[in-house]
Amino acid sequence: MTDRTATLGGGAPSPSAAADEPAPAAVDHTARNRLVIGLLLVSTFAVILNETIMSVALPRLMADLDITASAAQWLTTAFLLTMAVVIPITGFLLQRFNTRPVFMLAMSLFTTGTLISAAAPGFEVLVLGRVVQASGTAVMMPLLMTTIMTLVPPESRGRTMGFISIVISVAPALGPTVSGLILSALDWRFMFILVLPIAVAALALGAAKIPNVGNPRKAPLDVVSVMLSAFGFGGLVYGLSSLGESGGVEPVVPAWLSLTVGGAVLAVFVLRQLAQQRENRALLDLRTFTSKVFSVSVLLMVINMMALFGAMILLPIYLQNVAGLTTLQTGLLLLPGGLLMGLCAPFIGALYDRHGPTPLIVPGAVVVSTALWILTLVGADSSMFLVLGAHLVLMGGLSLMFTPLFSTSLGSLPMALYSHGSAVIGTVQQVAGAAGTALFIALMTTRSATLAAAGAAPDVALAGGIHTAFTWGAVISLLSIAAAFFVRKPAATARAAMAAGH
Repeated sequence: MTDRTATLGGGAPSPSAAADEPAPAAVDHTARNRLVIGLLLVSTFAVILNETIMSVALPRLMADLDITASAAQWLTTAFLLTMAVVIPITGFLLQRFNTRPVFMLAMSLFTTGTLISAAAPGFEVLVLGRVVQASGTAVMMPLLMTTIMTLVPPESRGRTMGFISIVISVAPALGPTVSGLILSALDWRFMFILVLPIAVAALALGAAKIPNVGNPRKAPLDVVSVMLSAFGFGGLVYGLSSLGESGGVEPVVPAWLSLTVGGAVLAVFVLRQLAQQRENRALLDLRTFTSKVFSVSVLLMVINMMALFGAMILLPIYLQNVAGLTTLQTGLLLLPGGLLMGLCAPFIGALYDRHGPTPLIVPGAVVVSTALWILTLVGADSSMFLVLGAHLVLMGGLSLMFTPLFSTSLGSLPMALYSHGSAVIGTVQQVAGAAGTALFIALMTTRSATLAAAGAAPDVALAGGIHTAFTWGAVISLLSIAAAFFVRKPAATARAAMAAGH
């Protein structure tokens, strides 16, 4: 564009020149936004896949590393524990720092953890690698959700949130399949070696291409809240994970003590956040729960994450220890369900944009409950087609739930609370996953022990325990059906009113 000031001899532009001056064109950030979201989606899928990749690998690791079942469980427990401790802090990170440095921090931690795990000479170093991996994973999840809520307009968020559903729900579901395929031909280290190039490529591409989006501000960090959060959420997840261990060895800290201390510290944490948020200094702003839509959506996420993680832990146990399938066969049988969820998610997101959450969430809750009731029919001599069919129904029902819930919950909040809402959802997912695993395993173990004491064969006793666990899961799922009717698509006026209150 010609410099009109220079043309007129350096003076002020003439009125006619000013009138002729075209208005600056609006900058089109579509390509930039697609790059940012695409890179975050791929990176987050890779990091979350590692959350459940160990599930069918534990027997191999117990043999190769000469460790007990209780010790091997720490490879999963340490990951969940770290996630529960780190995720609440991400609300602060996402307010204080811009997109690029947070992404670089997350992927650097994950890449380093993957390298440590791949080269681990023994069990202790492998646990360390898992902890470092989880630290990066914990940051990526809220970063992805907050960035999408910032960049994508409300009318098209459903489709984009469909891809988040692929990442957050399909990646954990595919973990056992990927693990089974790798272990059928390669050493356990290849579970990390094969992921490492993806992590390095994402880190390099992010360093070169990812721009900063959003508007960071000087948010204070309340160190007391960080400590309370670590002991509160960490205590809950550790206690729940201890309840879910079935290795026959007492944990270092009794589960009841960890749950009691964690619950008490969490209560103090909540009180401190309520006090701190009056001055916008809260580590985790609980004003997110003043939105009824957000609160109901989070409740539904809890129930469905419990169902997802409970099924993910029980079905491999059933398929390998009762049905006698190998890890490869187990992974292949569970693969169609994970693929179905991934294929459905974008279409469900588009349907959400057009019709809102109710026509999707209500049928989804019914389908999930139906799948869990079908799984109560699984016994020692059940057909694998029954298990496959039930798993497909379960994954299909969950796909109807997750995309609308992610979109509706965060969409009901003002922009100032997006980072806190994302952190709340991420934390709740970890606690719910640990709770679902603990509940299903505890019910299975208790019932199996009773049947074994009564003289039942080992496979019959185990099948009976799995039946009991799925029965309780099916009963709990009925609450999800009732709650689904209370989820509504958030209105802009409601968000504006909440923002005024914020």
